[in-house]
Amino acid sequence: MKPIIMSNEEVIAAGGNVRIINDFDVQMGSVYKSDLSNRPLVLMQIIEYTRAFTMGRISFGKLNLILIISGAFSVFSKKWAIAAGGYSPQIIGEDMELVVKLHRYLAENKIKKRIEFVPDPVCWTEAPESLGVLRKQRRRWHQGLIESLSKHKKMTLNPRYGKIGMIAFPYYWLVECLGPLIELGGYIYVIVAFFLGKVYVEFAILLTLLFVLYGSILSAFSILLDSWSMNAYSGIHLGVRNFFKLILMSLTETFWYRPLTLIWRCEGFIQVLLGRKSWGNMKRVGLSKKK
Repeated sequence: MKPIIMSNEEVIAAGGNVRIINDFDVQMGSVYKSDLSNRPLVLMQIIEYTRAFTMGRISFGKLNLILIISGAFSVFSKKWAIAAGGYSPQIIGEDMELVVKLHRYLAENKIKKRIEFVPDPVCWTEAPESLGVLRKQRRRWHQGLIESLSKHKKMTLNPRYGKIGMIAFPYYWLVECLGPLIELGGYIYVIVAFFLGKVYVEFAILLTLLFVLYGSILSAFSILLDSWSMNAYSGIHLGVRNFFKLILMSLTETFWYRPLTLIWRCEGFIQVLLGRKSWGNMKRVGLSKKK
């Protein structure tokens, strides 16, 4: 609430950090154990969350370009949320939809307000531990993204909506929405070209190593910034061993985790085309399962 209280009502919505707590020892709302999970699927989600919140939302928040603040940990001014139309029950990604509607309402009425990301407070959440549940989650997320962008497509590259229309919307269309289709098409092209003998193998290997290195550097920087600067783990120190565990795991992302999430996000397009709207059964194991 700090940016809202101190901004004299300039800030009308804010979102906080969301972190994964699988395999931590939680008792009466307090975290007593900080050893990370040994399961690759959980570790990859920790890396993904840290990178997304640390690298993405902080920079977008500074420029007032945020289109998504997590429904799990966000606060909205009731007055402005109602003025913008409130939640849209027909949209599967209602948290993003409300943020986009707020930006649209403010721009169309020439009102200067801000939506911010606050990195210090942390909401701990249990991440999916199976491929099936994670698939449903990512498919739903991408379907909600497509629906919101499509519903408000008139904002794209429209000067009337300022930075949101000229920067945020093109970015989300090209990188977040269409990015999986473009990247998956690239993978398919490389595989086909390889069997047709049209790939310069040495150059392909070099590019792959560069992609892996690039992703690992981003992950390492995000984890360092998260642990040292913002104290997002609420005083819980990951330690050198856990830090390098995350870095080593990030080296494998390109070879298994990223292709899987690309396929699942592409399935979101199919869901939209078929007109299917399903939240899916988000099965949770529970934090006290190992007691």
